Amino acid sequence: MKKLLLFFLLSVVTGSIYAQTDSLAFTQAKWNTSRIKHGVKLKQCQFENNLFGSNQFISILEIKNKNKQFSIGFEHKALRRTSDFAASANALAAINGTFFDVKNGGSADFIKVNGQIINENKPYPLGQRARHQQAALLISNGKMSMAKWDGSANWEHNLPAENVMLTGPLLIYRDSAVLTDTAAFARYRNPRTAIALAKNKVLLITVDGRNEHAAGMSLYELEKLSRWLHASFAINLDGGGSTTMWVKGRGVVNHPSDNKKWDNQGERKVANVILLTPEKTTK
Repeated sequence: MKKLLLFFLLSVVTGSIYAQTDSLAFTQAKWNTSRIKHGVKLKQCQFENNLFGSNQFISILEIKNKNKQFSIGFEHKALRRTSDFAASANALAAINGTFFDVKNGGSADFIKVNGQIINENKPYPLGQRARHQQAALLISNGKMSMAKWDGSANWEHNLPAENVMLTGPLLIYRDSAVLTDTAAFARYRNPRTAIALAKNKVLLITVDGRNEHAAGMSLYELEKLSRWLHASFAINLDGGGSTTMWVKGRGVVNHPSDNKKWDNQGERKVANVILLTPEKTTK
């Protein structure tokens, strides 16, 4: 019994030390930061075996809320590259969006744009909601917020925003860590795409993976990353081979994994994206 208790205490202490080490590695890292436009910064960092005991490559678009406009790009029944969505919309930046129907195109999750329903949720066995249908990105007047499923059948239809994208799971909600998923999807490392809302800032995040230079993250590691960024809200989007960040004048700035190479050319075609578009000017 004493040995078991000692093992438990050592595990707690060791886990705490590793957590502090990871936090320091992240917050004290030398980020490569460049100005994209007034109020928009691109921050990138290559971690060499010193974050979660692994190599990581993280890209963050830090966007000040003032006058910035977000929108949803979509294909109803087709697939396109994130870069193509962005270029055709004359966007400043873009990341891939929510989960999609690989075979038939279009989103697997509810999407509404400018008040018009584009896609309904794809049904899942036994009438259950998929984990990526239990939270929503809301865009009203170009500004972003997040919502949590209230358990009702028609929840997404009653959300007041004119632009809605269901995705998930939520990582942080109202300053609290809310991730409880224990499935392999949450526990195993993969490339990840996420959005975090911090004070007066929106953070578009990609974490590369499936490469010796970048292990990818579990959702619990992604949750920690969001907390280190002081997020009050954070949500997971489609990841894996879909994970892509595009910036005007630079192209794809992360390392999409579909071509299994450490370059910027491995984009996967997706059904929807989140766009940062030029701000509206006031006369």
